[in-house]
Amino acid sequence: MARLTKNQKTALTKIEAGKVYSLQEASALVKDITTTKFDASVDIDVRLGVDPRKANQMVRGISTLPHGTGKTVRVLVLCTPDKEEEAKAAGADYVGLDEYISKIEGGWTDVDIIITMPSVMAKVGKLGRILGPRNLMPNPKSGTVTQEVGKAVTDVKGGKIDFKVDKTGIIHASIGKVSFPADKIYENALEILQTISKLKPSAAKGTYFKSIHVSSTMSPSIQVETKSVAGI
Repeated sequence: MARLTKNQKTALTKIEAGKVYSLQEASALVKDITTTKFDASVDIDVRLGVDPRKANQMVRGISTLPHGTGKTVRVLVLCTPDKEEEAKAAGADYVGLDEYISKIEGGWTDVDIIITMPSVMAKVGKLGRILGPRNLMPNPKSGTVTQEVGKAVTDVKGGKIDFKVDKTGIIHASIGKVSFPADKIYENALEILQTISKLKPSAAKGTYFKSIHVSSTMSPSIQVETKSVAGI
């Protein structure tokens, strides 16, 4: 077992053993236990009472965090020439079609989000073996295959995130930075939790929210009392 650093030991002393915190308490505490020299991401992990192997219990959705993620999101828009100006005006980092398809086929994937149009999905679909494993494949359900490319760029730049339950029944999402005030971390966390609540599959039985944990990059995790979260 790896030895804990001095900072990790100090962080652990600030978390009461066996205590389950309210979401507001956890949003403040995660800042206090983070000792990284860089502006660490704040993450939320939600274990759900679903069986993701069954199609009728898959949980996937979109949430627009009121205060954004704090990350610089690099956006590529694959579109027809008539949509290029719209995409650029909205702040897309890269805009084009055939030249970027060729770059991706050559191994280039230096972006965070790819947005495209229904009319060019036949071309983009051929990139599935490259983009799929990197979670970059555009998908209508996540709003990244759309005719309104400008709005899609604005949304993802403004804090719109796509999340999906993994094969173990957990949703992992980044909800901000430790430099955020605690109330903004709380409001971002609340937004995604309420969105997940609304997506509860009718086929899911028993307890839906099994557990919620908040942490930052390299920090211990803080367990959140599910009953402390309004609207779930």
